[in-house]
Amino acid sequence: MTFKHPQIMGILNVTPDSFSDGGRFDSLELGVKRAIRLIEDGADIIDIGGESTRPGAEEISIEEEVRRTVPVIAALREATRDYEIDPIISIDTRKPQVAEAAILAGADIWNDVTALSFDASSEQIAADLACPVIIMHMQGSPETMQHNPHYGNPVAEVKDYLAKRIDALDFAGVELKNITIDPGIGFGKRLEDNLALFKHLSDFKSLGCPILMGASRKSFIGRIDGSRAEDRLGGSLAAALWSAQAGAEILRVHDVSETVQAVKVWHAMSAYDA
Repeated sequence: MTFKHPQIMGILNVTPDSFSDGGRFDSLELGVKRAIRLIEDGADIIDIGGESTRPGAEEISIEEEVRRTVPVIAALREATRDYEIDPIISIDTRKPQVAEAAILAGADIWNDVTALSFDASSEQIAADLACPVIIMHMQGSPETMQHNPHYGNPVAEVKDYLAKRIDALDFAGVELKNITIDPGIGFGKRLEDNLALFKHLSDFKSLGCPILMGASRKSFIGRIDGSRAEDRLGGSLAAALWSAQAGAEILRVHDVSETVQAVKVWHAMSAYDA
């Protein structure tokens, strides 16, 4: 995937228990309606997830995750058939069986918080699907990741992990041009680890893959100012613009219209040459 400026990935959680918007869009009608609203607000990509990966979240079955996501993907593809711009759809899942069903239903991208390591078949299925993949760093699992995360050097360790996953995927037959990396803000990380990743985000450019940053409404913002998830728009925009300045190609966000406006203004300021 190549980009002229940061792409905005709108988050659509069709779950009852996601940390920020769980239960708000967990029906077919509400999910499609929300996705269309995100597109109208300026989202370039719609990221659809059916299993919460918030700290402490429990795994659900493959069948349940497919039931939650695949009908929404198929219905969204049908509902936007006459749109001037055909939306890019991403499936947010760690299960290869869910990813395969989603891609067959019309999704374009596989976004995996486990960097295609959750299942032994993930790498080969990704190679067979030949679709773009997003691989994220996470210490532990959603069930345990915030119990006691620890790093000696978070930037070096996260970068090394992603480099190894890129090599493994390359060996399995996934083309480098199809890989986007995500440092995994908030996934098995303390406040200081998250801030270090922001500070040195440009270091990840040497891995040769586009970077996705998903900091929207994350708890690190609340640890800085005490805010609740629903009151973190300002912090989310600050994180998005910092990430854009450091070279992130995709910004994964809840608040699409506000982020689109912020990026447009930032881009105009960055591009202006008087």
